[in-house]
Amino acid sequence: MAKKKRGRPPGSKNKKNGSVATMDVGQLRAYIDSLQSVLAKKVSEQRAYFEEQLSQLGGYVSKTASAAIKAVTPRNGRSGKRAKAKPKYQSKKNRSLKWSGRGMTPVWMREEMKGTKLKKEDFAIK
Repeated sequence: MAKKKRGRPPGSKNKKNGSVATMDVGQLRAYIDSLQSVLAKKVSEQRAYFEEQLSQLGGYVSKTASAAIKAVTPRNGRSGKRAKAKPKYQSKKNRSLKWSGRGMTPVWMREEMKGTKLKKEDFAIK
């Protein structure tokens, strides 16, 4: 079996040499300045990387957007609603009541057909 090493593992916190708590004000100021310069350098590197990625993505987005627009637009030029259906049936009692034949049978037609031998074809407009 391998022997275990004693002490803190490498990279652990609370190192005794170079601890921030033991530095004087001048050393802390120099340390902060060095950290700020490193941070500024890393931020500029990342900014350049992401701007380059975004510029490459710009061409991709424009191609994808044009394809999406083509997919959404109708190919045959039709758009909007259909024309209102022309009436096919008319009431025998009240000539102003008309029905196109779409959807449920209207109440006026059901009431006129009830108890009589009238059928839907009898209400057809000729």
